[in-house]
Amino acid sequence: MNVYEQVLRVLDSALNLQGRAATFDPATPLLGALPELDSMAVLALITEMESHFGITFSDDDLHADVFATVGSLSALVQQQLASQAT
Repeated sequence: MNVYEQVLRVLDSALNLQGRAATFDPATPLLGALPELDSMAVLALITEMESHFGITFSDDDLHADVFATVGSLSALVQQQLASQAT
């Protein structure tokens, strides 16, 4: 399973989407478009992403643009995985 597919699974789990995330593509909007993604859910999602991938996000990494689409969130995770692998 690639990183993008894992991000979808974590999104589905953290936001309790009951399988809806499987229909998302990289351009699917998140913040402001997905009612389940409120401010508290963002914190839960960050925590679950860090736990699942074994990464840590800095405060500088986390801004609204990261949560704009599934693709932007996946890109951040991939960037963190690459930077922590070096």
